[in-house]
Amino acid sequence: MNTPTRLFRTVAIAEAITWTGLLLGMFLKYGPAENETGVRIFGMLHGIVFVAYVVTTVVVWVDRRWSAGRGLLALVAAVPPLATLPLEWFAIRKGWLGDAWRLPAGASSSFPDRVVAWLLTNPLRGLGVGLVAVAALTGVALVVGPPGS
Repeated sequence: MNTPTRLFRTVAIAEAITWTGLLLGMFLKYGPAENETGVRIFGMLHGIVFVAYVVTTVVVWVDRRWSAGRGLLALVAAVPPLATLPLEWFAIRKGWLGDAWRLPAGASSSFPDRVVAWLLTNPLRGLGVGLVAVAALTGVALVVGPPGS
């Protein structure tokens, strides 16, 4: 993912697709079929993609120097079903994302800037750290349990 727009768009769409799968799984679980398979599959998949969306949003937030309000809005958009899609469309239309990474070229001395610049300097390293972060945060979520439990 070589631009903030492409990365954010890809993860936002994936988050919406897994939300759709989870909603379908919940319909099958609580509807006439009473089958939990869809919730088991799409629940885990959506959880992983949700965490990936959060990690991606934080990286883009730091790189694009979003305000706290903008960053929190992007994070909260992952909670209601399919809300990442209109947020992503709005963000592109308003120019929140951009066609090039600001970091590492414009890295300041702030700790978040240095971390994101380090991740973006080598995309494979960034991908590896991102995957480890998603796996670790997903593991924590599994230990804590599903919402409402």
